[in-house]
Amino acid sequence: MPAPITGANGRAEQTRPAPRVPLGELVFALLMLVLGVLALIGAFSIHVPVGIQVGPRVFPIAVSVLLIGTALAVVIGALRGDRAEPEDGEDIDPNAATDWITLAKIVAALVAHLLLIDVIGWAPAAAVLFGIVAWALGAKRWWLGFIIGLVVALAVQVVFGGLLGLSLPWGPAFGWLGGTF
Repeated sequence: MPAPITGANGRAEQTRPAPRVPLGELVFALLMLVLGVLALIGAFSIHVPVGIQVGPRVFPIAVSVLLIGTALAVVIGALRGDRAEPEDGEDIDPNAATDWITLAKIVAALVAHLLLIDVIGWAPAAAVLFGIVAWALGAKRWWLGFIIGLVVALAVQVVFGGLLGLSLPWGPAFGWLGGTF
């Protein structure tokens, strides 16, 4: 609680501590901003056939603009000191520090996923991602994340390949299935 001070009228008044800039929110917003700008640059590199009015750039540009706008709103809010009030039902400590180790593990899992897609295939790489994230978040049966990740990834791969006609790399482990979907 802030210490009382005596104001100009001689009465005790409460002072407020200076608002602290939330570093975690700023880092998140800046990462969103970078992602939005990179997505926007990538959207303009998509080849659009001549004569197409609404082409394949529309959705990526819309997502990029939303990312950039949201990121700017978060930066402005964070710098103004706006903090969301946790709901009564939330079981969190709003004053807890960011767990940078867990965050680093999850980022490493995402990087591993990206690097492994072409080497072992999309589904096994997704299984690795699920398993590492489950472990990083403290799951007791983290190994189950690998199994669930593989099942979900194979289902997604079949839907994308079989129903939508899009291809994800099968990799050496499931390459024999590649021609059937």
